[in-house]
This record gives sequence, C-alpha cells and structure tokens, in this order.
Amino acid sequence: MGPGFSPGSRTQKRASSQPSPVEMEQAKVNMSKELGPDTAAYCCPECRGDESWSCKHLVRGRAKSRSLSASPALGSTKEFRRTRSLHGPCPVTTFGPKACVLQNPQTIMHIQDPASQRLTWNKSPKSVLVIKKIRDASLLQPFKELCMYLMEENGMIVYVEKKVLEDPAIACDDNFGPVKKRFCTFREDYDDISNQIDFIICLGGDGTLLYASSLFQGSVPPVMAFHLGSLGFLTPFTFKSFQSQLTQVIEGNAAVVLRSRLKVRVVKEPRSKKMAEHNGLSENGLPGPSLEGGKQALQYQVLNEVVIDRGPSSYLSNVDVYLDGHLITTVQGDGVIVSTPTGSTAYAAAAGASMIHPNVPAIMITPICPHSLSFRPIVVPAGVELKITLSPEARNTAWVSLDGRKRQEIRHGDSITITTSCYPLPSICVHDPVSDWFESLAQCLHWNVRKKQAHFEEEEEAAEDGEEG
Repeated sequence: MGPGFSPGSRTQKRASSQPSPVEMEQAKVNMSKELGPDTAAYCCPECRGDESWSCKHLVRGRAKSRSLSASPALGSTKEFRRTRSLHGPCPVTTFGPKACVLQNPQTIMHIQDPASQRLTWNKSPKSVLVIKKIRDASLLQPFKELCMYLMEENGMIVYVEKKVLEDPAIACDDNFGPVKKRFCTFREDYDDISNQIDFIICLGGDGTLLYASSLFQGSVPPVMAFHLGSLGFLTPFTFKSFQSQLTQVIEGNAAVVLRSRLKVRVVKEPRSKKMAEHNGLSENGLPGPSLEGGKQALQYQVLNEVVIDRGPSSYLSNVDVYLDGHLITTVQGDGVIVSTPTGSTAYAAAAGASMIHPNVPAIMITPICPHSLSFRPIVVPAGVELKITLSPEARNTAWVSLDGRKRQEIRHGDSITITTSCYPLPSICVHDPVSDWFESLAQCLHWNVRKKQAHFEEEEEAAEDGEEG
C-alpha cells in the first residue's frame, strides 16, 4: 500500500465518488446528446426517471399509474420495487457501470404484472354495447333482463346490432316494445361506433367475444363476457348474479386481463381492372381497402389466430414464412396457424401447440399436419413481423381466415404480414387473470384431469417398512 493509504480513506473516496442527483441528471442529458436525436434512449411517456413521481395518467377506460423507468438513473443502487401498474415492472436495462440497452421508440408493450391489472374509469360509463348470439332462443330472456336493467336501473344508452332486434321473438313482444324503441342500432361494416362505446357486454359463447373484437379495429373498450354458450373459455361470468357483478364493474372494482391481438395486413395483386369489394375494415375502423403500389391492402385486428390452409385443393400447401425479413421455413402440409396466447387454447391447441397465458407477450407458429416429423410448434417474441407468401413452386393457391372469418384466397404475388397489435382487448375477470385462466383450463378443457392415485393404508406401509428392515 502507498503512503497515507488507509481503509478509512478508501471508504471516504468511494463516498465522495457517488454522483449527486444533479450529476446523474446531467449524465443522462450528456448520454442523450452523444447518442444523437435519432438514437437517444426512449422512455415511455407514462414513465418517469424520478422515483418519487406519483401523478396518475388516465386513458380511456382505465387509469395508468407510472411504472418503473426503463432507464434507471446512472449510478443508482436503489432497488426497484414491484409496482401496482398496468405496465407492470419494467426490467432494469443497465448492465454494469457503462452498458445499457438502447430503447426502441416503436416498443409494442411493457412486461405486465398480472396481479396489478385493475379496471377504473375516468368518468362513469354511460353507453354499453350488448353483443348477443344470433339465432339462440335461450338467450332472449337474459338479453331482455339485461337491457331493461341497464336502461331503467342505470340510465345507460344501449347499443345493439340491428339484426338482433329483427328477431321475431323480440319484434313481437309487446312488453319489450317500449324498451326496444330506446335502443341505438348499428350495422356491421357500415356504421363506426368505436368512439361511442364505453364498455361491452357479451351474451353467448367465445364467438361473441371474437365478434366484439372484430368491431373495433383500434382501441377496444373493456369487455364483460357472460357464459351462455357451448364452451365459455373466454366468457368467465355466469348470468345468475349479473346485477351485482355489473355494479362492481360500473364502480370500477374489477380485475382485467389485456389480451394481445394481431395486426394482419393482406396485400393482393390486382386480378382485374375493378378491385373486388371486401367486407374488412381499415385501420381507422371505416370500410374500404387501401392501395399499395397498385395492390389492394386489407388490414384486420385478430384476437385468436390467422389460419393459412390449402383450401379445397388435394395438394399440400406450400408457403414461405419470413421473420423480420429472413426466410425461416417453408410449410408443407395442410397449413400453418399464427396465433396469440389467447388463441393458443383454440385451434392451435388442437394442432399440438402449448397453451400460453394471455399475459405472456408472444406469437405462436403452429403447423397443421406437417409433412415432416421434425416440424414442431414454436413461440416467437411479440412485436416481430411475420410475412407469409405462397412459395414459387407451390402447385395450388392457399386460403387465409382470420378468427374463422373474412376467408379469402391467396395467390402468387400476394402476401400476409402479421405482427402484434398495439390495441389489446381488455377482458374483465371474475377473480383475477391467473385464477380465471386455470379455472377455464380445468372446466372447459379438463386439463390434467385423471383418476387420483389411491394412497397406501397405514398397515400396508408398516408391513412394507418391516420387509425392508
């Protein structure tokens, strides 16, 4: 050791080298200058570097409280605690004294904390969209009870699809006549109601939730789904106690799970002078295709899955799959499924994929009856861009369907681009995201249900121990 050195002086030196808050803030400013305006570290507008910041930022349908900053203060040794935030805890992205991750301003989503996702309202909800399963007589009475309760007890504006009120059982009901006149009606693909709905109530099976998702190509209001259908994996509520459950939701006392959706863009080569009319919705929710270099471009928001199959052809499908511009494989078989975690328990599960909780940010690629023993389902990160095209050597065309709807043919020169949407579907929970999901696995899919193994009697155990001795 050199002259004048002591353990105490080392401690003093370390303490004096600890940067002050002003120095840390200046260091962050300098770092941004060095990186330049185009590569400066990006922070979520809802996040702040100051740990003491506590103001809440409200958005439509829920409140966003701050999450931990994605860029912690340089030199800070303070432990980050688990926050009660819709974003959940952001991971620490500094490694050692000088390394960090350059944040991407195109970030799709933060890591979510399932236990902390709660629904709240900026203002009391006044308008509700009621989705009812069509051609189901058993739903008529629950539908009438619900609508009368919403209008008369809560004074709410109720929107329904026009064809729901055209049901003879509703049109001919004199007792329901005065209530029916107070409905606001709309027609799918013609009327845009995306900015008029505060929350959604579904009566029926899982198909009603998928239909509700298709009506909103942008931000989706919170969805409360009642199980009155055949499966009910996505519809956790029972109708027996709907009044008390509705009261809790309207008061903002409910858990919510954010179900990610897929943004799907189908680009087609023009086949004739007049573009074929389609029934899809553009990104702003209004009907009508857009054009890309003379090609027809259709955009959709998909909750469950995108299915590309061989259609009526007897030949194998032959499509190329690109991930962020790189060819990863060619699918030869009956087709391929690209699904969200919500869709992992639907068609993908039947095709052999793993079941993934809706809070996991991921996209699943699952082959359908592949003509290869080694082609296994894979999971890729949410936010990557997948592109699927017909292979040059394909003998036949392919067909694509989105959540079982909008089925259309894919020919040479056409392409399907898929990525994670920034507009998730907020599904209201009965208990919480974890409990509801595992309860659905047990009740709907009978996951890991088997006869229990019988236990040993005490006398048998003692006899076995004696034999071993």
